[in-house]
Amino acid sequence: MVNLTIGVVGMGLIGGSLVKAIKKNTKHKVYGFDISEETVKNALKEKTIDKELTSENLKECDYVFIPLYPEAVKDYLIKNAKNFKENAVVIDCAGVKRCVCDDCFDIAEKNGFTFIGGHPMAGTQFSGYENSKDTMFHNSPFILTPKENEDILTLANAREVIISIGFGRVSVMTAERHDKLIAFTSQLAHIVSNAYIKSPSSSQRKGISAGSYKDLTRVAYLNENMWTELFLENKDNLIFELDYLIEELKKYSEAMKNDDAVMLKQLLKDGRLAKEKAD
Repeated sequence: MVNLTIGVVGMGLIGGSLVKAIKKNTKHKVYGFDISEETVKNALKEKTIDKELTSENLKECDYVFIPLYPEAVKDYLIKNAKNFKENAVVIDCAGVKRCVCDDCFDIAEKNGFTFIGGHPMAGTQFSGYENSKDTMFHNSPFILTPKENEDILTLANAREVIISIGFGRVSVMTAERHDKLIAFTSQLAHIVSNAYIKSPSSSQRKGISAGSYKDLTRVAYLNENMWTELFLENKDNLIFELDYLIEELKKYSEAMKNDDAVMLKQLLKDGRLAKEKAD
């Protein structure tokens, strides 16, 4: 692979991990921007970026990753539409795709660069550059949601860049399919975890909680600003998953209220079999 210049807009947990992984695993030049001047200074000091990314040197970047909230992604593209290098590939990293891609495909087409929706499937419950690490994405999946009939060579080259950073595999799907699946695999889990920990019993759990408690509550520790935006942008899919889960939980409750061991056993068996099938 030829050496590239890659820009990263936003160096929080995901963006910070991106610049560190690019610097560790490739020979590409890395330019980074963050609203926090302190973060930029630290990245330059640690040599995880070669330069601060500006509206002027944005034209030097062959690829640009934008790990920002959905609305901020669109705002950045609108503001810098004329500043991207001709034929540059711009990939966002927001957690929902329809609301980003619908607008950004048009912006890119009108201004001579390529936009591809993206979602790195990795992270922790913590945030900020200080919690980023160069191993964050090791063997993790990356999802691409290109426009319909995107050039195959462009996608292949983007995949090669993403794999070189350290990701394990790259999947390609529509923005609609991404948002439907992510409502179940990620967003619903965050809501369940966040609601579960609110039980009054949580304050009394010390000494009698183990792995299942830890697994179920890990993502309750979330960034409410980011997740509120993500949930509302994908509310049609997420409401479907929530309502389905609520109806299923009611069945367990009713079986126990009625001392119906046969029904309870069947519900538990059905769940076990569903897990086996899913795996």
